[in-house]
Amino acid sequence: MTRSNLIIAQNKKAKFNYQIIEKIEAGIVLKGSEVKSIRRGKVAIENSYAVEKKGEFWIMNLYVDLKEHQKNIDNVENLRPKKILLNKNEINKVNIKIKQSGFTMVPIDLHYNKKGFIKVLLGISKGRKKSDLREYKKQQDWKREKARLEKK
Repeated sequence: MTRSNLIIAQNKKAKFNYQIIEKIEAGIVLKGSEVKSIRRGKVAIENSYAVEKKGEFWIMNLYVDLKEHQKNIDNVENLRPKKILLNKNEINKVNIKIKQSGFTMVPIDLHYNKKGFIKVLLGISKGRKKSDLREYKKQQDWKREKARLEKK
């Protein structure tokens, strides 16, 4: 099994709770012990979100379990904010959308790229209201039912 495009962790609630307008793949700054834990799958991405601070984007609440690496010198806390690597053009483009249109950035998944580096897929999204959530659920159920009928 190759590491390219292998999903490490996925935020399944992101597609349900948010209407994703655009997706951006970006690098992420990690410590050595964090990389080891992520490669073992000891990461939770469900409650995380991205914020802009001083012209840079950071992922908050990305939980990386570091229990096995307590002896390491570079040990850091589990919920440490992690920097997202984007170039200036991407940062400006995303800033405009977030500030003018009221969008948010939500991590959709962590995965390996072709070279084996850990990347994060971010979604520029708008939150759904309760009525929108119900409608989205109905559409998903109908798609599933339609696929079952087409099989037969």
